[in-house]
Amino acid sequence: MKLNLKRVEEPFVMELTNSSGNTCTFDANPSIGGKEKGFRPMELLAGSLAACASIDVLNILKKQRIVLNQYRVEISAVRKDAVPSPFEQIHLIFELDEVVDEEKMKRNIELTLEKYCSVSASLKSEIKISYEIRLLKS
Repeated sequence: MKLNLKRVEEPFVMELTNSSGNTCTFDANPSIGGKEKGFRPMELLAGSLAACASIDVLNILKKQRIVLNQYRVEISAVRKDAVPSPFEQIHLIFELDEVVDEEKMKRNIELTLEKYCSVSASLKSEIKISYEIRLLKS
């Protein structure tokens, strides 16, 4: 994997580019001079966990021949009040069509978070990662 990060505006607005040319904008917290022009790095870390888990979950559902009309993940995270301030907990709420069997989905998510998701495997074991499932009416 090769990525490039460059500052595009002072003091902290940065742009990350991957080898395909896709970009993502970062910025810092306004309390230290950020301008709210991009994601904060920790937001992207939590979002990366949800995205990585989602790719695996959706792939499992595809193999199970389950087609979804609705799918989203709500993420809430708690950080330590210290410097540095790593995550203490990340909670994922999976919202999807009510046609999915909740027990099957629970097994799919647990398998994903414990075995397949590279971001989950990369996070320290001190971070508690939890989830919920919400089945949505069509």
